[in-house]
Amino acid sequence: MMKSLLFSVHPTPPLLPAPRLRKLLRLRASSSASASASTSSPPRAGRRSPRPPPSRRSSLYARPSLLDMERDRAARRADVDAFLSSLGVDPAELAGLELPVTVDVMRERAEFLRSLGLTHEDLAAYPLALGCSVRKNMVPVLDYLGKLGVRRDALPDLLRRYPQVLHASVVVDLAPVVKYLQGMDVRPVDVPRVLERYPELLGFKLEGTMSTSVAYLVGIGVARRQIGSVITRFPEVLGMRVGKIIKPFVEHLEAIRLQRVAIARIIEKKPYVLGFGLEDKVKPNIDALMEFGVRKEALASIVMQYPDVLGIELRDKLVAQQSLFESSILVSRDDFGRVIERMPQAISLGRAAVLKHVNFLTACGFRLSQVSKMVVACPQLLALNMDIMRMNFEYFKNEMERDLEELVDFPAFFTYGLESTVRPRHEMVARKGFTCSLAWLLNCSDAKFDERMKYDTIGVDEMEAEDSSDMNTFAEEVESEEDEYSDYDDSDDEFVR
Repeated sequence: MMKSLLFSVHPTPPLLPAPRLRKLLRLRASSSASASASTSSPPRAGRRSPRPPPSRRSSLYARPSLLDMERDRAARRADVDAFLSSLGVDPAELAGLELPVTVDVMRERAEFLRSLGLTHEDLAAYPLALGCSVRKNMVPVLDYLGKLGVRRDALPDLLRRYPQVLHASVVVDLAPVVKYLQGMDVRPVDVPRVLERYPELLGFKLEGTMSTSVAYLVGIGVARRQIGSVITRFPEVLGMRVGKIIKPFVEHLEAIRLQRVAIARIIEKKPYVLGFGLEDKVKPNIDALMEFGVRKEALASIVMQYPDVLGIELRDKLVAQQSLFESSILVSRDDFGRVIERMPQAISLGRAAVLKHVNFLTACGFRLSQVSKMVVACPQLLALNMDIMRMNFEYFKNEMERDLEELVDFPAFFTYGLESTVRPRHEMVARKGFTCSLAWLLNCSDAKFDERMKYDTIGVDEMEAEDSSDMNTFAEEVESEEDEYSDYDDSDDEFVR
């Protein structure tokens, strides 16, 4: 019985399953255990939860890849290029330039430049202006120019002529040029006018063309104290190369027997003559003068009296004036050359002015042949103030009671002031009881005339010597009287800057 209990308590163990079946059972048991653990017990601290599979959408804070950045940059640049094209600017011209990344910034630059007076055409002509930052480049430069006194309405032309100023540094580029101008005795009030007229000056280096041109001018005789005035009236001289422009110009004037000191005086008075092209203006005009009867030995005198003759459109004017003088005053071709020698400004007299003076003289009783002789001897008759001529003639006819032929012999009578010279000298001669020619009376200095009034008689030889008046004595007076002559053709001043 005990034996049967023993065997009933400890039954016989079952047979072990096959290996394949055991493996399957283990897998099922492990999966059920993990499932129950996940539902019944919390995860242990310190154990990492399994990493979720990567999602196709990137996180909001994830850093973009280089490829994504490049694509974004290209898209923004394409938008900027499209905006530039809408302004008429070729984006290819700015291909190598770092431009703003947004259209809004580029639009701000374009609108700022337009507010300065620049147009779309100006931006297309110089698109690099759009590469300047408004706050870092444009505003500092414009503020500096404004403080110097550059006028707001002059900015558009200044920027069109020299837009590179927008890239300049005030301290490194602009301030040294302004300091140089002031060192050359250009007055502070004139500095902005110089920059407005020749803005390219702001890009020059001090040790370059500016210094050499000034040194050469001083070397040929231009007074150092006059340099500031020369620069103020013709700042372009600072950009002229001595060897290519200034020196050849001076040497050509020396070749027509004009002395250096005379050339220096011309430059001091009218510095813009340096801007007349030697090959396309000066040489052809000199040749034209000789072609129309001017003698070579008279060229220097003509240039001294009327330096502008070197730069005007001369040949056409000479053709027109010669025809006018031949038809209205009966001046021959040979005599036309003498007229130009004695008063080269006759080249620029208008037709109306010539006819007005000729009609006045014929109305005074002179024959046209006499008028011709008078004009050849004293061409200034065609440019004098009509009221002055009328008063002189009335005094001559009513008070002096002389023959008209005396005026034919000495037409320069009309060039003398009535109250300052003619009347007092005539009255003194009348009190002395002298009988003299008009030339003896007028063609001398006040000191010489006072000496003559000490004479008891007038020598015949002296009288004859004075009868042939030298019209060259008027050469220096013509320069100072130009402003009084109101009958020059205004269109002749197109080269005056």
